[in-house]
Parts: sequence; structure tokens; C-alpha cells
Amino acid sequence: MSTKDFVEKDYYKVLGVPKDATEAEIKKSYRKLAREFHPDANKGDAKAEERFKEISEANDVLGDPKRRKEYDEARSLFGNGGYRPGPGAGGGSFNFDLGDLFGGGAQGGTGQQQGAGGFGGGLGDVFGGLFNRGGAGTTRTQPRRGQDIESEVTLSFTEAVDGATVPLRMSSQAPCKACSGTGDKNGTPRVCPTCVGTGQVSRGTGGGFSLTDPCVDCKGRGLIAQDPCDVCKGSGRAKSSRTMQVRIPAGVSDNQRIRLRGKGTPGERGGPAGDLYVVVHVDAHPVFGRRDDNLTVTVPVTFTEAALGGEVKVPTLGGPPVTLKLPAGTPNGRTMRARGKGAVRKDGTRGDLLVTVEVVVPKDLGESARDALEVYRKATADDDPRAELFQAAKGA
Repeated sequence: MSTKDFVEKDYYKVLGVPKDATEAEIKKSYRKLAREFHPDANKGDAKAEERFKEISEANDVLGDPKRRKEYDEARSLFGNGGYRPGPGAGGGSFNFDLGDLFGGGAQGGTGQQQGAGGFGGGLGDVFGGLFNRGGAGTTRTQPRRGQDIESEVTLSFTEAVDGATVPLRMSSQAPCKACSGTGDKNGTPRVCPTCVGTGQVSRGTGGGFSLTDPCVDCKGRGLIAQDPCDVCKGSGRAKSSRTMQVRIPAGVSDNQRIRLRGKGTPGERGGPAGDLYVVVHVDAHPVFGRRDDNLTVTVPVTFTEAALGGEVKVPTLGGPPVTLKLPAGTPNGRTMRARGKGAVRKDGTRGDLLVTVEVVVPKDLGESARDALEVYRKATADDDPRAELFQAAKGA
């Protein structure tokens, strides 16, 4: 709020009260208008928000006896921006720019201006208490973004692969229902005089730099309760619990952090809501594993299937089994690929199913099976699978 704006604005007219109104009348009118034009009651209405700011600004001045006295004195000196000379100053009047008086022009003005009552030093006393409170910024109760919140959810392996909608019970800060988020019993908080409604204060760090911090008096809200609410103790926020249905996208992995915009704590004075961050935990599956967008499975095969080759059926997650052709001489631990049977990717396509072969040796052999293996051993006696191993060891 500039000096010129301060002198020219009619705060009595803004609140709809006469100039000789009592403190009780001013307070009553302010409360009525504040309820009517409060941003929480007129969401999305820019005109109502601007009106609320004007009302709060007017109450900040007229609701404080000292500031009201200073304001009345200033208005009597400079009503409508023009100086009104006293009885001994001669007839007529003249206008001049208030910016010259309170800016550089106050030091280097014409003799006529300096002689019009000799206010050079005294005007600082009149306006000092008014304009040294919040700096040169405009009085504004800015919208305030809601806080981000974080939660956790545990999914089954299948839900993580296919996606799922899960209920999530949240406990967070929300506008206090008892005072409609104002922090004041009567719903009529006043603009914080320290930060002038901005919710922030600047402090110098030396070298021409400054840092902006949340105002400690209003805790960043820009408003101070005149009669603090018993429920929220003047903060305007109260603990709230709610259950919402959250969609977890397909293909989410264990310990992945998902951001859901606008699902966090509601904002204040028309500000946007914060975000919700959900950390996903995925239970293990008794058969399948996960490697990025691919699923993994280990399939046992017999010795004869591995040696002679054949076809083996492989289970898939949530779908019919697939048949893979096993080449003759397949070694233990070989991995084959079933395309399109894995987890869902971000683009909607699916990864693959990686099938690892595990050759199973029978624990108990019948007599005929044993005899057959003895014949096989004699037939392959000259084939030593460890020969290359020893040759490599000698050459190293």
C-alpha cells in the first residue's frame, strides 16, 4: 500500500460506516462483510477475493485506535490528495503530487511547497507508524498452497503388474470446520500487521542480498485471529480423516513412489491443494519374479527333455499357459523368452516372460530306469564334460 493510496482510500466507505463510528460498529460491520466476501465462501470469484482484501485492509487501519487516529490526521491534512491550507495561508488551494512529498521531492521541493505549512520533518511522524509496518509492498492475503502428504500401500504381485484401485485412508490438515478455516471464532481474522497479509518477511543477509521466510507471527497465513477458534487454536487448520480411492498404475514396482497431483492437503484462501505421494510395496509371488518390465519363472524339466528336446508348458500370470519348444541338448539354467507375457509398460505394451530351465534329477530310480542309465553311461564313457575345465586350468 503506497502513501498516496493510503491517503486517497476511504476506509470508512469500504466498511460502510460513518467517520464517527464506534469501535464496536466498525468491528460489527467488518465481521459481516468478511463473512460475505471470504474466499472460502466464494471460491473462484476474483472480485470477491479482491473485495475481501479491501475489507481486511480497512479493518487493519480502522480497527486499531492508534492507526485510525493517524489515518484521520492524514486525511484531514490531505483529503482527496490535495493540501488544504489553514486560515492564515490565504484563499484558494493548490494540488501537488504526494509522491513528491514523501519521495525525493520532499527534500528538493520549491520554496512554495516547503512553505505551505513547513511539514518537511513532521509528516514522517504522522505517517511513520503507518508505512513502516509492512514495507512498501501491497497489502494482500495471498492464496496458500496445501501441504504435500505421503502414504504407503501394499499390493499383491498381480495387482502391481495389472494395476489396481485401492482405498486409502488419509489423515491430514484441512480447513477447520468450526471456524470455516479462518482461525477466528467469528470468522473475521485481521490482516497480520507484521507481514501485511503476505505471509512472508524479508531479512537481509549482507552484501545486498535478502532472504524471504514465513512470517513467525501469523505462521505464513497472512491473517491473525482476533478471537482464536477453540478447535484449531487460531491456525485455521484441523486434523481431518478421509478415505479415497487411489488408482495405482499397471507395472508399478516395489518401493516406487507415485505422485498424485492435487490429492494432498487442501489449500487456503483459494490456493491449490498439495500433492499426495504414495510409496508402493509389492508382496512376493510364489512362482513369478520381476526384472524391470519382464516377469521371470523357473521351469523344471526332466533329463530326457533337456537331452532329447521337446515341448514344455509354461504358466503365465493371470492367463493361459504357453508352450515353449525345448531344443535338444538344452543345458541347465538356460533362459528362453515368451514375448508379450510380462508386466505392463508405460506405453501400454507388455514386457516378456523369461523362462529359466532347471534340469531335475530323479531321487529314486526303478530297476529298469537304472539299467537304462547304466547302458547310457557306457555309451557316453568317452565324453568327459570336465575335460575342457582341466585343460583351461593348466593353461592359466
